[in-house]
Amino acid sequence: MVDIVIQLLPHILAALLYGALGFHFWNSRWRDHQDQCVACPMRPWERGAIGMSLLIHGFGLFGTLLNSDGMHFSFALALSLMMWLAVLIYWLESFMARMEGMQPMVLPLAAACALLPAIFSADHVVAHADATAFQFHFLTAMLAYSLLTLAALHAVFMGFTENALHRRIVKRSLASLPSLMAMESLLFRMLMLGFILLTLAVGSGLLFSELIFGKPLGLDHKIFFAIASWCIFATLLVGRHIWGWRGKRALRLTLAGFGLLILAYFGSRFVVEVILGRF
Repeated sequence: MVDIVIQLLPHILAALLYGALGFHFWNSRWRDHQDQCVACPMRPWERGAIGMSLLIHGFGLFGTLLNSDGMHFSFALALSLMMWLAVLIYWLESFMARMEGMQPMVLPLAAACALLPAIFSADHVVAHADATAFQFHFLTAMLAYSLLTLAALHAVFMGFTENALHRRIVKRSLASLPSLMAMESLLFRMLMLGFILLTLAVGSGLLFSELIFGKPLGLDHKIFFAIASWCIFATLLVGRHIWGWRGKRALRLTLAGFGLLILAYFGSRFVVEVILGRF
């Protein structure tokens, strides 16, 4: 019982810290009140608090993923790890650009996802986790999921911001955000890197499937959705480079590609693990 509490404590503590920081950034950057400092950059203690939350969250993930009896994984751990990487990317970006206005959206989501492993236990032990090929595939897949998730969240935020500006709804929260051009530039940087990692993940899965699992990779729903997502992101990046696609078209294609990517793994794992109770 004590071991279970110790294992779950970092997830709970990280969720509480993310939630508290999310409220803080909302109260100090988004909320409309007279003492709000919309032009204030991220303070050292704020950046340090996010870094501490990342350390605690990462410690909890490492202890849950890599147990004495092997590697454990589940949809809850996947979402938690994905949001940990997303917060890490925003945290690193904050050293180079103003990201404080983005935190009220990212941190509450990270709080919810950090708590999932404490609610849904990870009893499934991953087979072939000691294979180098599998580890490469797993790492590139999770990095790709994280970056493309962050890109999708970024696209949603850009859509709300652009809509508010078009309707001439000027709120103090908008002043804490980067310009739309800066946000769009960041979006396509994330999409390009995420696409490269997704290409490596899909390619390594197809290439190493027989080596890892002893049989060629079949075209199931997971592979179909992953390849369809890859095609959408490839189309978007080519369209951006050749025809200068931007604005609503770019946002819609980003969300469409992300939706298919989610269906490729997390949708099926949620149904199997939570609804059907199988692993």
